Amino acid sequence: MRHLQAETFGGPRGEWRLDERFTRRGLRLLLKRDDLIHPELIGNKWRKLAPNLAAAAGRTVLTFGGAYSNHLRATAAAGHLLGLPTVGVVRGQELADRPLNPSLARCVADGMRLHFVDRSTYRHKTEPRTLAAVLRAAGAQDAYVVPEGGSNALAVRGCGELGEELRGKADVVAVACGTGGTLAGLAAGLGPGQQALGVPVLKGGFLGDDIRHLQAETFGGPRGEWRLDERFHFGGYARTTPELDAFAEDFEERHGVRVERLYVAKLLYGLVALAEEGAFPRGTVIAAVVTGAPFPG
Repeated sequence: MRHLQAETFGGPRGEWRLDERFTRRGLRLLLKRDDLIHPELIGNKWRKLAPNLAAAAGRTVLTFGGAYSNHLRATAAAGHLLGLPTVGVVRGQELADRPLNPSLARCVADGMRLHFVDRSTYRHKTEPRTLAAVLRAAGAQDAYVVPEGGSNALAVRGCGELGEELRGKADVVAVACGTGGTLAGLAAGLGPGQQALGVPVLKGGFLGDDIRHLQAETFGGPRGEWRLDERFHFGGYARTTPELDAFAEDFEERHGVRVERLYVAKLLYGLVALAEEGAFPRGTVIAAVVTGAPFPG
């Protein structure tokens, strides 16, 4: 299957490399390399954006994110490639007076117009009156609105294709979670006897309800078998620790694959920890979905 690497990884010369942290427990780890889908529109971001961009039908696309949002970058890149105007509503009015970080600078370079809002407004962005006011202030009243993280019913169906691609390939399919849309679709697309495992990169304990809501909105009710392990967020979104950085560097050295820190490193760290805890029976095949690559900026 395209973009699935077995026995952990293909190294720089294409050789397969084992990871004894899994093999000594009778486990196999596969990587679903969704980061190889496209150099700009990678992984779950493209799976979620593609159906929404089709629905936008040439209109301006407006969406939301924080200062380091992968979703904003992907939306800006898509707009640049497809010739669609894009607007990014950024959390934090104070950022408007500061130099742009590399992530937001990349958005601007790809043609995205940034509109900064205060954090209180951002928290209420899904409320109709607040959303209408934001659209007016951004000069984008007629824009097609994509929610933060890109997670809506169209996105969930797009991520269902990820699950379909992995049917019969693994017992457990694990993915890092931000807003829950990828896991909601992934679980729905998997086959009988397969389980989706989500590793949230935000703390708060709210993601389960969000996933159930997304599946109800998309399919009318729950789909597939899934669970969350919320222990590996390392303090929350866009946060890392020296321990996580050291783990990611070691993983890169072992396997010759660069590890994105905000999502993928937390997922892989969690899987190693779960393996060491004996959370998976011997003989389990685990597929980890690599949803992103390190940002070069």
